Amino acid sequence: MKDETSQRLERIEASVAHLEHQVEQLNEVVIEQGKLVERLKKEVQRQSTAMQTLELERMKANNPKPPHH
Repeated sequence: MKDETSQRLERIEASVAHLEHQVEQLNEVVIEQGKLVERLKKEVQRQSTAMQTLELERMKANNPKPPHH
C-alpha cells in the first residue's frame, strides 16, 4: 500500500512539475505577445497620424484660400 501511495505521489509531482514548466512557457509567450501588441499599437498610431497629415495636406491643396481684397 505504501509503495502504491509513493508511486501516485511521484506521478502527481511529475505532473505538477510538467504543468509548472508549461505555465512558464505560456507566460513567456504571453509576455512576448504583449510586447508585440504594444509595438503594433504604436505603429498603427504612427500610421494613423501620418494618414491624417496627408489628408489635411490634400484638403488644403484642393481648397486654396481666396485672394485677399
